[in-house]
Amino acid sequence: MELVLAIAIGVLVASGVWLLLRPRTFQVIIGLTLISYGVNLFIFSTGGLRIGADPVLRDVVGKFEQYTDPLPQALVLTAIVIGFATTALFLVVLLTSRGLNGNDHVDGGDGTP
Repeated sequence: MELVLAIAIGVLVASGVWLLLRPRTFQVIIGLTLISYGVNLFIFSTGGLRIGADPVLRDVVGKFEQYTDPLPQALVLTAIVIGFATTALFLVVLLTSRGLNGNDHVDGGDGTP
């Protein structure tokens, strides 16, 4: 299970970096989104991969190893909300830049060398 999660994180971050280096603004936004998904999976995996374990502590004293850590889950939930807000902001900047320049290249050029 850990190997599958590590491969998924690696593929997401590698795809995000590849898209981040593209010349179009929309591809850069999608690349940043994929990188944030990879980071969210990494943070989520730091809480421990336990199948069928309760995420919230009950009134049991002692045996804490049977529970998952709820802090990474809260951090990922917060990161998802912040990522959604920044993606919306990037899209507004993209549309404004495209309206002013007539194209959506990152450097403002028309794509010709």
